[in-house]
Amino acid sequence: MYSKKDKKRAIELYYQYEHSWRAVVRKLGYPSLGALKRWIKEYEKDPKTALAVGPKSRQPKYSREQQKAAVDYYFNHGQFIRKTVKALGYPGRDLFRKWLLADSRSDAVLRNRTLTTQQPTPQNMKVKAVEALHKREKSAKKIAEDFRVSRETLYKWKRKTLGDEFPVVASTVDNVSETDPKTSVESTGDTDDELRSLKSKVKNLELQNDILRQVNGLLKKELGINQWNLTNAEKTRVIDALRTKYQLTTLLIALQISKSSYFYQRKALNRQDKYANVRPRLHVIFSQSYESYGYRRMQAELAAEGSHLSEKVIRRLMSEEGLAVTITRCRKYNSYAGEITPSVPNLLARDFTAEAPNQKWVTDITEFSIQVGKIYLSPIIDCFDGQITSWSIGTNPNAELVNTMLAAAAKGLPSGSQPIVHSDRGAHYRWPGWIELMSRYELTRSMSKKGSAPDNAQAESFFGHLKMEFFYNRDWRGTFKEEFISGLDSYIEWYNTKRRKISLGGKSSEEYRHSKAA
Repeated sequence: MYSKKDKKRAIELYYQYEHSWRAVVRKLGYPSLGALKRWIKEYEKDPKTALAVGPKSRQPKYSREQQKAAVDYYFNHGQFIRKTVKALGYPGRDLFRKWLLADSRSDAVLRNRTLTTQQPTPQNMKVKAVEALHKREKSAKKIAEDFRVSRETLYKWKRKTLGDEFPVVASTVDNVSETDPKTSVESTGDTDDELRSLKSKVKNLELQNDILRQVNGLLKKELGINQWNLTNAEKTRVIDALRTKYQLTTLLIALQISKSSYFYQRKALNRQDKYANVRPRLHVIFSQSYESYGYRRMQAELAAEGSHLSEKVIRRLMSEEGLAVTITRCRKYNSYAGEITPSVPNLLARDFTAEAPNQKWVTDITEFSIQVGKIYLSPIIDCFDGQITSWSIGTNPNAELVNTMLAAAAKGLPSGSQPIVHSDRGAHYRWPGWIELMSRYELTRSMSKKGSAPDNAQAESFFGHLKMEFFYNRDWRGTFKEEFISGLDSYIEWYNTKRRKISLGGKSSEEYRHSKAA
């Protein structure tokens, strides 16, 4: 709450700063721009009132003219509150009752009829009204008039008393002639009510039991599932299974689905699946991709085969077929052993783009822990297209692991190529053997900063894909080291030649490199 002095100070600064709203707020630290604009507007309209402190009286929503017009309409058109409100579109019934109470034309009779809270209808009167409706000796409109209620209220009592499925017209058992000695049944009104109530409950329970059984049998869902949570397609299947036993209207009410929705879903279920030939292929591609392809790469694979479908269609089909990529995280292997030899600068500076192959290489070591021991992978990755230029796999993260990989990659270099080889600060890249190989093949060293994983993001990205697609989503218990190494070799070969990358236009590294060479 701001004082009169605060408001005055803000308004003075506003004119002093040549109508600059923001300058005033920055100078004073208060109020908000909206509040200041409101103060200025009120001040220019009435300076005395604008500087007054305290809550202002709230203007009524409806003017006196509107109130008078509504009350006059009420007295001139039959004195019905609901009709008056509906015709004028204002106000609410409670507020209109207050207007009537304040009007001089409201006498005692009118006050009691319109302003007194209506007493609830006794239960025995509801039962008698429902019984009269069930026997149908008079029309529903006449029965409602006899009990001084609307037809809607009369049927509402019927639904609460007998249920939705119980017929309104009495059955032949209830309408037997009392003069026929063979069918005459002596019963009181209470017995008839109890009999009707029991019949309704039995029918409802039998219907609910049949629905739950169909839900369990057709849809393979648990018996205790709430049928309101079923989709319209599932409800349609249940209704079709029970059509021979129950009326369609009864089933539609029980499952809370409209008639139009039911027939729409029935037509859709009978429609042939135009993607029937695509669904098996999705399973094959998903399996061959180490269960790693999402809908984008799945679309690229199908497009390469000549089947062009939108991403939305493929995403829906994969969801319907239960093809989902599993994602797991694990602790990263750390090879840092201190500052063994002098470090070298970071030449890449997180720029992993390359205009041609063999310009920038990145390398690192990752660990796989399986039941029979640990396996280590050391790859060299080309930043041009992410291709694994060379790799070595072993059971010990030693110098031989990285030196063998580097020598194999360097021997395959074209004449004149001298790429930058970027690594982290692990001990393997600071040992004399690594440094000697780099000098022999005239390669340039580059290193990340200490503890900065983003400096080697290209290698970290490959390890992430590798473990999510090949390692985490499989059970390796009982697998020998030789089997694991063979599977890892196969994955890297697939990664280079088959695995599609959205960043490369849906092509594999090998396809992309060949297209650029051409």
